[in-house]
Amino acid sequence: MLRALRQDYSRLARADGGRALAYARLREVLQQAIDGGRVTAGQPLPSERDLAEALKLSRVTVRKALSGLVDAGLLVQRRGAGTFVAGERIVKPFSRLTSFSDDLRARGLDPRSEVLERGIGEVTPDEAMALDLSPGTRVVRLHRVRHGGGQPLAIERSVVPQALLPDPLLVRHSLYDALEARGHRPVRALQRLRAVAFDARQARQLALPVGSPGLLIERRAFLADGRAVEFTRSWYRGDAYDFVAELHSEGGTQ
Repeated sequence: MLRALRQDYSRLARADGGRALAYARLREVLQQAIDGGRVTAGQPLPSERDLAEALKLSRVTVRKALSGLVDAGLLVQRRGAGTFVAGERIVKPFSRLTSFSDDLRARGLDPRSEVLERGIGEVTPDEAMALDLSPGTRVVRLHRVRHGGGQPLAIERSVVPQALLPDPLLVRHSLYDALEARGHRPVRALQRLRAVAFDARQARQLALPVGSPGLLIERRAFLADGRAVEFTRSWYRGDAYDFVAELHSEGGTQ
């Protein structure tokens, strides 16, 4: 790969007469390699050091070129592993009530969960407000890192009234599957989304650099009778997800 990139870089330098900035030229070379399928989703790139030596560039220049492609969603950087070509982004409809497992299965991916914490305890004031529960009510809590396609994709903290889910061990992979088995799958939800930057712990759990962009979704889900069944905060990787929603004007016409 290094030899091909060196040839492409030299060819582009001759074509632009050396007028382009080195990092912009390298970024174009790498993007052409990705768009042309010469490097494929999940494939690692040479290290910054190897690229710098092969192309006779500074590591600062190489880092700047890679950073631009990371920001564009074409590359992903994993702490301690290197830089990889980004895989296909997961499109999550924001207007449809689906679980993490539902979304991945729809993309032909196998969802997997890494359980960090699970247990039962008294509801906190914040949880009581979200779930409309009385003080002292017992709730089930789950803290998981959700995986798909061989990489961590999201961090989830979920709270469910124990009256609806008596034991957290009932959740094997999907919380919604466990709720559905007991006749308590939610039928509607309220969600709020905002952009975040991952802190050191979150970045480590998602194998990302500290400060990487992400999306936080807070969900309150309800049963058909109006009872709140779930309060979940999910931190999604910004380089892996696209959230889409269909919008209509109030009058129903454009």
